[in-house]
Amino acid sequence: MKTIISAAIASLALAAGPTVAQDGDMAFGTEEDIAYAELLWDLMEAERLAGPDMIRAFPYEGLEPHGLMLETFYAEGTINDHTGDLVVKRNFGPEGVSVDEVLSDPDGHLGAYTVMFRREAGYDPDNLDWFWARYNPDGSIAENPMGVALAGRVAKGMEDGCIACHAGAADDMVFTSDHLIAN
Repeated sequence: MKTIISAAIASLALAAGPTVAQDGDMAFGTEEDIAYAELLWDLMEAERLAGPDMIRAFPYEGLEPHGLMLETFYAEGTINDHTGDLVVKRNFGPEGVSVDEVLSDPDGHLGAYTVMFRREAGYDPDNLDWFWARYNPDGSIAENPMGVALAGRVAKGMEDGCIACHAGAADDMVFTSDHLIAN
């Protein structure tokens, strides 16, 4: 299968080992983060946003580190009696892939799912309570080169990575739409 892992991703701070948030807790990749990411994957499959029965959309041109062609879905989902905003981005590649190529073989070009889910108030108030995750096409949780699961408050406190990049988006940390508004 073709992947979209690039030198740009490898050079991000995600390549660093485990980091510690300002509160002293691991910023991401903990057992709790992994367990929550697994619940999130189950939700995405149930809502047909991931997995073998997923709904499809027309792909559009994207940028690294997400992929050169993307499908993005906005929804709400419920995990453990909490309902939150859900953004699922399907990342397609490799470099130079066309819309027609993705449409004719979406599974062959799927490199990853990158996901934001707004957790309960207080989870990470500095970052609007977003939970971040990156999944491989088979639903397993992606890891950085140091073997840390990319789930939780990914790259919190780092100069590069999910949170640092999305902090530059208007109000809600979402670049692709002003649909979501922080509560």
